[in-house]
Amino acid sequence: MLLDSIGMTPLIKLRHIRAGESAAGVLAKAEFLNPSGSVKDRPARAMIREGIRSGELTPDKTLIDATSGNMGIAYAMIGAALGYKVALCLPRNANQERKRILKAFNADIIETDPVRGPEGAIAMVQSIFDRSPHLYYHPDQYNNDENWRAHYNTTGVEIWEQTGGRVSHFVAGAGTAGTFVGVARRLKAFNPDVQTCVMRPSSPLHGLEGIRYMPSVPSGFFDESLVDSFIVVSTEEAREMTLQLARLEGLFVGMSSGANVAAAFKLASELPPSAVVATILCDAGFRYLSDKLWDTPKK
Repeated sequence: MLLDSIGMTPLIKLRHIRAGESAAGVLAKAEFLNPSGSVKDRPARAMIREGIRSGELTPDKTLIDATSGNMGIAYAMIGAALGYKVALCLPRNANQERKRILKAFNADIIETDPVRGPEGAIAMVQSIFDRSPHLYYHPDQYNNDENWRAHYNTTGVEIWEQTGGRVSHFVAGAGTAGTFVGVARRLKAFNPDVQTCVMRPSSPLHGLEGIRYMPSVPSGFFDESLVDSFIVVSTEEAREMTLQLARLEGLFVGMSSGANVAAAFKLASELPPSAVVATILCDAGFRYLSDKLWDTPKK
């Protein structure tokens, strides 16, 4: 079954990008290899399964939620596979690749004011749901504990096992914060000494889709006590690292992945070689083909 192919993604050692000869190793979890192409397949599956189990999601209802793209694509893929209708509110300025993928899965797209960003999409979903709750299942990715639990039960366990329990540091950006919270909480349950770090964009007006400028995460389950440190990455650093991942490592991923890896290497440069830093490759670069980044000449 399609849903069974979600997870168990490889943890790839980055061999050609270096932060210094004495730096710790950096390992990247290849979440872009999930069937819809992003890390969001894990929580989307968990929230939909819980909706079905609880009876909140029934065949006559439409799943509706706010998204910047990746969670919506995961919902739409799983909805198509299971026979559920899906409607998604997303800012009008979301890129065309994501909208086309959503249409391919037959999801309904409700565009919202780009000036209001994710908050506008969230408000639109709530308004629609409040008017007709009997017509919709609203998983509410920003406040649904199944979001972070999906990573606690799968991603965090996989990273621990794939490193043989040697992981010493984990780095990830925060959108809903589900990935960070779930993985950080699980790794600290295995070993309280594991350091868990949030990648934070250098400006509120950054260009990294799906990543929030901390501390403005509109998540009801974000747990600040899990944050051992913040690592600041500029949009320019993220874009340069995204190019390096493609050209030096053969990993064609999006800019949030580049930001995570840039943060991981900043951290690794300050650690002994025995340390093991893990991070997340959130989604595939195919979702950003219209970006001029890929036209950057070779150096």
